[in-house]
Amino acid sequence: MSTVHFVLQGKGGVGKSLIASLLYQYLHQQGLAVTGIDTDPVNATFAGYKELSVQVLNIMEGDDIDQRRFDSLMEIILQQPEESHIVIDNGASTFLPLCSYLKDNAALDLLDQEGHAVLLHTVMTGGQAVVDTASGLKTLATSFPSSSIVVWLNRYFGEIAMNGKAFEDFKVYKEHLSQFRSIIEVPSRKQSTFGKDLESLLSRRETFETAIHSNLPVMVRQRLKTFWAEVSQEVAKAQLVEVV
Repeated sequence: MSTVHFVLQGKGGVGKSLIASLLYQYLHQQGLAVTGIDTDPVNATFAGYKELSVQVLNIMEGDDIDQRRFDSLMEIILQQPEESHIVIDNGASTFLPLCSYLKDNAALDLLDQEGHAVLLHTVMTGGQAVVDTASGLKTLATSFPSSSIVVWLNRYFGEIAMNGKAFEDFKVYKEHLSQFRSIIEVPSRKQSTFGKDLESLLSRRETFETAIHSNLPVMVRQRLKTFWAEVSQEVAKAQLVEVV
C-alpha cells in the first residue's frame, strides 16, 4: 500500500507548504519513494522546490475551482506503487472545495478499500491565526471522523494559546483527541539567528540537505543542521512511516 499525506488548513500563510516540504524531505531521507502534488491555485510554493519531485495539479476552470479536476488527483494517488508516499499540499482557497470533494465522493473510503493509508496533516499556529487554525482543525475532525489526523504545532507567530489556555486545553483538542495520530512540534528557535536563516532558506526554496552541504557561512549551516536534526527527531517520534 502507499501512504497518502494530505496537508490541509483553511487559514492561509500558516506554514502548510513548509510542513509539506519538511515531510517530503524527511521521507526522502529515509530512502522512501515520495511524490509531491501542489493543488494551490494561488501560491504553488511547494512546487517551487525544484529539488523535490512535485507536480502542479491545475484545478481551475477559468476563475472558478472545478471540483472534477480532483478526479485527476485520485487517479495519481491510485497509481502509486506499494510502500511509496505521496504528499499533497492544498491551498487555503481550496480547503473547503477539497474537503467537500473528499466527503461527497467518499474518496477516503475508496483509498482505504484500495489498500492505501491516509493521514490528514494540519497546522496550528499562535498569534492572530490561532482561532482560525483551530477552526480548520475542527472542520477536518468533524468532516472525517474516521480519519487519522497529524497536528503540527507551529509557534513561529507566537504561543498557541487562547484565553490563557494551552492547546491541550482547547475544546477541539479534548473533543477530537482520539483522532489525533500524533502531534508534531515544529522547533521554535531564536528569530534573530535561526529565524533569519530559515526565512532565507525558504525564500530560496532550497532543501536542508543542499543548504547544509553548501558554501553558506559555517554558522548558518550549523544552525540549519541543528534545526533539521530537531525536525527529523520530531517526525521520527510520530512514526509516520509505520502507518497502520
